Amino acid sequence: MYGTSPTRVFLLLLGLQLAAHGPAAAVEIYTSRVLEAVNGTDARLKCTFSSFAPVGDALTVTWNFRPQDGGPEQFVFYYHMDPFKPTSGRFKDRVAWDGNLERYDVSILLWKLQFDDNGTYTCQVKNPPDVDGLIGEIRLSVVHTARFSEIYFLALAIGSACALMVIIVIGVVLFQHFRKKRWAEEAHKVVEIQSKEEERLNQEKKVSVYLEDID
Repeated sequence: MYGTSPTRVFLLLLGLQLAAHGPAAAVEIYTSRVLEAVNGTDARLKCTFSSFAPVGDALTVTWNFRPQDGGPEQFVFYYHMDPFKPTSGRFKDRVAWDGNLERYDVSILLWKLQFDDNGTYTCQVKNPPDVDGLIGEIRLSVVHTARFSEIYFLALAIGSACALMVIIVIGVVLFQHFRKKRWAEEAHKVVEIQSKEEERLNQEKKVSVYLEDID
């Protein structure tokens, strides 16, 4: 009545083991999910992750690409202790490692964007024993020009910076002008005082000479 069956003991031990190892079995991936960039420019495909296991030499990062118009998945980039760039295909000489494992960052740079780069880029990180987890995705849209709002804010920022510089220059010029004017006024006052003092001394000298002549 008070005994415990072997089956119940086995299930209990199995449950405890799964509870102990379950949280450390998945890698969480974080991306911007959507990215828009202008044709001919460079783009940073940002991908970061979190893992219960410490980052070690066994960590691997795999970037792949699914074209927007369909077709087979294509290799973009691979990292395992060192970056491995593609030696052929559309991404040859157009992709570079821009990550920092100390910050759990496995981002890459994509150079000279083209319209056929439109599609979904996947970022997969394995950090044994954490090897499972969802694959991060970024849907890239390459456009002719930046959106009006982006151009507007960029122009506004540049205009504000230029206006600030003009105000600073005008302020400096006015400050220098008034400072020189003040110095000139003070110098003029000093000259006037010296002239009056010399005139007073001359008058006293004349009076002294006149008195001596009278005597």
